[in-house]
Order: sequence, then structure tokens, then C-alpha cells
Amino acid sequence: MSSIAQAASDGFHNAKAYDAHRPSYPDNVVSSFLSDLGIAGREGARIVEVGAGTGKFTEVLAAREEAFEVVATEPLESMRGELARKGLKGVDVREGNALALPVEDGWGDVSIVAQAFHWFANTDALREIRRTLKPDSSIGVIWNIEDYNKPASWPASTPWEQKLNDLIFGLKHDGNPRFRDEGWKAVFLEQDVEGAERLFATPLVEKSFRWTVRLTDDAVWLRIKTLSQVALLEGEAKEDFERRLREILGSKEVERDEEGRVPLSGVTFYAVAKRV
Repeated sequence: MSSIAQAASDGFHNAKAYDAHRPSYPDNVVSSFLSDLGIAGREGARIVEVGAGTGKFTEVLAAREEAFEVVATEPLESMRGELARKGLKGVDVREGNALALPVEDGWGDVSIVAQAFHWFANTDALREIRRTLKPDSSIGVIWNIEDYNKPASWPASTPWEQKLNDLIFGLKHDGNPRFRDEGWKAVFLEQDVEGAERLFATPLVEKSFRWTVRLTDDAVWLRIKTLSQVALLEGEAKEDFERRLREILGSKEVERDEEGRVPLSGVTFYAVAKRV
């Protein structure tokens, strides 16, 4: 895409809510991810983060003992401002999108895209990311995917979480790519066609880690509202969506702990590819 998708620009305008209610990344997953990228334990490694958003993953990188040097790029002013306000050590926040990264040729040891690659999974973006990387470096893409927002082909942990997933899929598709559409990998596979430009090696290293958190009904609603399609709902459509969501949460099949919280399941998935 040559510009910021309208669904992203409009759906993520409330950066504070996004930052407050989207989950961070489990320590064991981050360690595995950085190891597969070849920078775990590598002091001062240079990272080009593309689509950094409010810095949910940037915070994790900044807290690591390796003292990484991170250039965090983000096109949306609202998200970028929230990240910049955090003043993360070793992080240089810059305006830029995947087709025009404000990073010199061959600067990065790795590129990381957290929760965003599906928005620009195309050859032009992959070529631009490759430009910023040193030879023999890698790109890593990572997502937190709750069962309510999973691809339809993935099994849900519980029947009621499948109902939430069905509710999300029931929203009118706006034509924008999302992880649950399972289209992001095509840009890597296209390289395997005879005569195609080779940018990153395949097959990808792919790993996933399951997790469960316990949340109140209101916290579940606040988290789901950070999805761009849900955030854009207005008036009766928004009220109807929330009503149906709370009906699912209120069903007898939902198990609750002694504090009344529900177990919300998900997976952290990542893929790594080496620069050709």
C-alpha cells in the first residue's frame, strides 16, 4: 500500500486506549524470537522496527540487558507520539512507513515488525526493509493473537471464544488485510516462483506459544475495542456489537474464577526469514 490504510488511520486514533489495553509479549517468547533472529545476548545490536505503534514491543526491546540500538518507525502521529512520550532508552522514534523508511542503507542487524506486517505485506515494503539491513541479517514478524481474533482455520480454546471469533468475522470486511485473513505470508512465498525477485530466504522459521490471561468482562470489551474494525463502529452498530459480546460473556458455558474474571486465550506467533 502506498499510504496509510484509512482503517488504520481512523481505527487507531485513540493511541492511549490501544496502549493501555493491548497485551505485551511473554518473556520466554521474546527470548526465543530474539535468539532465532540472532541478536539475543548481542550487545548493542541495531534494530529497525517497522510500524512500532505505541511501542508495545519497543518497550520490551528497551528493557533488555543487551542495550539494543533501536530505530522505531511509525507513520501515525497519534501512535508515534504515545511512543515518543515514553522516552525509552536506546530508542530513536522516527516518522516513516514501510515504503519509505528513514534509515540508511545497510544500517540494521535485524528488522522487527510487531503486530503490523499484515498492513504492508507486499514486495515493495519487503524490498525497502531489506535495503535497511546488513548482509546476512534477518526480518522477524510477530503477533499476539487472541482466540477471538484468530484465523477461522485455527481452533478456539473454548466454545464461547469461538463465538467471539464468529462475532468478529461477522463484521463487514473493509477490504484491509489482517492477520486473521492469513494473507501476510504470500509475499514470502511469491519469491519461490521462477524468475521472482529473491529478498528473504524461505522456508520461514515459524513458532507459536499459547497463553491465557484472566480479565473482567469490561476489560475484555476494552481490549476488543482496540481492533480497528470494532473501534470504527458507531451508534446502533456499536451498541448491538457490545450487546452480543456481553451475551456471549454472560452465558453459562463461560467459566469464571473466584473474582468473576474469564480466561481469555491466545497465542503469540512469530516468523523469521534471513536476508538473501
